[in-house]
Amino acid sequence: MKKLFAGLVSLLLLAEVVQFYLAASGAFDSAPTEEAFSPHRFLGYVMLLFSVVLVVVSAIARMPGRITGRMAMVAGLVLIQSLIREVAKSFGEGSETGHLIFGVHAVNGLLIVGTTLWLVRQARQIAWQQTELSHATRS
Repeated sequence: MKKLFAGLVSLLLLAEVVQFYLAASGAFDSAPTEEAFSPHRFLGYVMLLFSVVLVVVSAIARMPGRITGRMAMVAGLVLIQSLIREVAKSFGEGSETGHLIFGVHAVNGLLIVGTTLWLVRQARQIAWQQTELSHATRS
């Protein structure tokens, strides 16, 4: 089960990289803003659901508390992404304050990626360590 969690959190990291690609594509698209960013927004909602599922998988896999806690932190940070967007929009399209607040969206995205990268490394280390221990006890 620990290997499953390690694989799924690696998949989340890949989705985060794709998310940055979609954001950049939307920024340079000539379509209206709502249309240009719709794939980015859709993947964001999928990532929110997936990160919540990963919190549950982490607990079921009996990962250490620091792993489950950081996974919950990722889910919270992904949720905050939507809140940042809404707060920025509330200042009006094109407002300087809205743009400044929306810049936090990118910084928060980097925090999500950094935390997920830490989770991938830790989860893989735990999963492979368990495999080595089980092979050692069989010999």
